Amino acid sequence: MRTTRSKAAAAARIEAARTARTAGELLEQLRSCFVRTQTWQHAGRYVSALVSDIPKRNGWTIAQQAGDRTPDRTQRLLNRAVWDGQAAMSQVRRFVVTGLDAVAGRRTRRGLRIAALDETGQQKAGTATCGVKRQCMGCAGRLANGINTVHLAYVRERVGHALVAARQWIPAEHLADPGTRSQMGIADGLVFRTKGQLAIDICTDAYADGVVFDFVCGDEVYGNCTPLREFLEERQQAYVLRVASNFMLTLNAETRMTCAKAVALLATDKRRWQVRSAGAGSKGQRWYAWAWIAVGSRHYLLVRRHLTSGDLAFHYCYVPQSQPLTLARLVRAAGLRWPVEETFEFSKDSFGLDQCQARLHTAITRHTVLVMTALAICAITAAHLKTRTDTQAPPPDTPDQQPPTEPGMIPLTIPETARLLAATWQQPKPADHDTHWRNWRRRHQARARWFHQRTRLSREYSLAS
Repeated sequence: MRTTRSKAAAAARIEAARTARTAGELLEQLRSCFVRTQTWQHAGRYVSALVSDIPKRNGWTIAQQAGDRTPDRTQRLLNRAVWDGQAAMSQVRRFVVTGLDAVAGRRTRRGLRIAALDETGQQKAGTATCGVKRQCMGCAGRLANGINTVHLAYVRERVGHALVAARQWIPAEHLADPGTRSQMGIADGLVFRTKGQLAIDICTDAYADGVVFDFVCGDEVYGNCTPLREFLEERQQAYVLRVASNFMLTLNAETRMTCAKAVALLATDKRRWQVRSAGAGSKGQRWYAWAWIAVGSRHYLLVRRHLTSGDLAFHYCYVPQSQPLTLARLVRAAGLRWPVEETFEFSKDSFGLDQCQARLHTAITRHTVLVMTALAICAITAAHLKTRTDTQAPPPDTPDQQPPTEPGMIPLTIPETARLLAATWQQPKPADHDTHWRNWRRRHQARARWFHQRTRLSREYSLAS
C-alpha cells in the first residue's frame, strides 16, 4: 500500500509540475500583447483566479482570489488597460495548435485536424450589455435575453481540443445607433456580421496564423451559409457541415431536390448503408448507419441514420481533388464536431466563460480571451499526460461480464488539470483578507442601495407632481 501511495504522490507531483510549466510558457508568450508589465502580471493573476475553485467568477470574486483589496484592478484590466486582445487570442491559438500537434506527432496514427465551428451564449438581464437581445439561446434551450459568441475549436483526433478563436455576434440595431455604440463600447469600424460571416472572419484569422485543417465542421447555422461554403471552397478547404432536411441539392443542371427527397429516392437499397462508429464516447462507440450520395463535382451528401429511432441527420460535404476521399474519412470528420460542446462545458463550469458580468464589447472579448488562456493551459497539459495517466481496465467483451477488481482511472481531464494548477498557483493572503472583503462587499452594497433609493424617490416625486 505504501508503494502504491508513493507512486500516486510522485505522479501527482509530476502532473502538477507539467501543468505549472505549461502555464508559464503560455503566459510568457502573451507578454508581447501588453504595454505595461503590471497589466500582464495582473492578467496572469486573473487567469489563476479563473482556474481556482471559487464558485462564481465575476469582478469581485476574481479580485478577491487574486489578492487585491478592491475590484478596481480587475475592472481596469477588462475595460481600460492597454493591451491587444486579438493578438493575445492569436498567441493562444498558436500555442494550442503547436501543443496538440506535438502530442499527435509522437503517435503512429496522427489523426484528423478539425476546425469545429459553433456558438454559445450567456443569459443577461437588462439592455445595457453589448450584443444583448432576446434570441434563441442554446444554453437556455429557449428564447431568452442574452449574448451569443461564435467560437472555433481546434480538435486533434484522439489527442485533445480547445477553443482557439471567438467573435461576438452583435445585433444590427446596436451598430446602427451611435448612442448605443458609444454606451456599449463598440468600435467605430465594426459592421454587422451574420454568424456565418463571423465564421469566415474566424477562419481567416486562423489561416493567417498558418493553421491547417483537414476538415471544417459545423452545425446547420454554418452549413446553410452559402458565403462560408464558397469561402472554404476557394481555399480548397474540405468541410463537413450539417444542413437541414429541406436543404436544396443540385444533382445536375436539370435536377434539384431537398436532402430528404434525395435520400428517399437514391438511398433505398440497404447495401448503400454502412454501420460505422462516429467516434468513442464515455459510454463506448457511437454506432450509426451511414450513406453518401454524390451531388456534383467533389460535393457529397453524407446521411446519418440512428439505429434505433431511424432519425436522419444530413451533412453537406466538399473534398478537394488533392485530398483522399472515403466514406470512413467523412464519418470520422462528422463525428469530431461534438468535442466543441465538451469544450464549452469545461469553459463554463471550470473557467467561468458564461459568468462574465462585463457590459462593454472590449471587456467581454478580453474575458473570453483570458478564459481561452486558462482552457489552453489545461487542455495542452491533459493532452501531454493522457497516455501516462490512463490506467483504465480493458472494456467488457460480453454483457454479463463481471466488473474488474480494480477499474483503474481515466486519463487526466481538463477540470482535474485545472484543480492541479489551482493548487500549484495558490498564494498566501493576509490574515484579514477575507474579513476585509466581507466588509467591503457589505459597504459597497449599502452605498448602492442608498443611491437606488434616492433614484426611486426622484421618480416618485416626479409622478406626484
